[in-house]
Amino acid sequence: MAVIRERRLPYQTLTLELPIPTSTIAARPLDCCPPSVLNPPPRPFLSDLDKIKILGHGNSGNVYLVRHRLTGVLYALKTLSANESIRRRQISREIDIHRFADSPTIVRCDDVFSTPSGDIALLLEYMDIGSLESLLHARGRRPFTEAAIAAISRQVLLGLSYLHSHQIVHRDIKPGNLLVNAAGEIKIADFGVSKIIHQSFDTCVSYVGTSAYMSPERFDPESYGGNYDAFAADVWSLGLTVLELRLGHFPLLSPGQRPDWATLMCAICFSEMPEMPDTVSGDFRDFISRCLQKESRKRWTVEQLLAHPFVVNRDQTQSGRAFCELISSFRTTE
Repeated sequence: MAVIRERRLPYQTLTLELPIPTSTIAARPLDCCPPSVLNPPPRPFLSDLDKIKILGHGNSGNVYLVRHRLTGVLYALKTLSANESIRRRQISREIDIHRFADSPTIVRCDDVFSTPSGDIALLLEYMDIGSLESLLHARGRRPFTEAAIAAISRQVLLGLSYLHSHQIVHRDIKPGNLLVNAAGEIKIADFGVSKIIHQSFDTCVSYVGTSAYMSPERFDPESYGGNYDAFAADVWSLGLTVLELRLGHFPLLSPGQRPDWATLMCAICFSEMPEMPDTVSGDFRDFISRCLQKESRKRWTVEQLLAHPFVVNRDQTQSGRAFCELISSFRTTE
């Protein structure tokens, strides 16, 4: 199969519903390289991959769990339809970001293939627990503990810090796009609507992503901060995601409510700060308030949030252990 060298992939979609269930590496001397670098495993071909099951469906394709026949290594294979010019540009953008990204906080892409049907397939790192959304669903939407959420927040903020420092905006942060493995690592996935900001005047105003997690300025830029700031929008989406994990349901609506677009827009733009249980700590309340400022200019940056007491005043080892205990019951074996 032909291997695509210089492209990337997308997810072009705008979803109304709430979700339910080659890196740039500096050269170094050979005597500094570990054996895994000097003797890398055989490069997979598409024909060497056996499909095991479907991991997920999307508007643009499916994600499959696959096994490399020669090594037994498990991967996630994401297929994308590239039959429209706009989709080809989005696919190219996603591949570009994956090729550039070199961070343990970003889901790794090991290869890109063209399929016999003309689609594009990304060979991705397999995150065996699934997403934060699927984990919350598997728990019967019982809220996560603050200790576990502190560990989650720190890891996602580190991922966003890496992306933002390289002028990459995700534009679709939500529980379903934050993947988890059995080691307790959380990694940012799905760069289908992401964008690299090349110039300061690039306002990045495309109406893409998941409506429920869009910031107020996506709907009404003039009322909520002037020009749309995609970096601040990622922070809003993170705040909603973290609060959802703490409450067990989407924060701006009643539990189980399935809204239309107008309901979502009104909830995002005009609702007050969601009520929280009395058991929620002051640090957590303040962290959420810094993320969910209606005016984008008042929202804290990712770097400021990384220094917030909710993140830094907790023992990282204990927080990480709390998250690992939370996922331990849902580890999968293949």
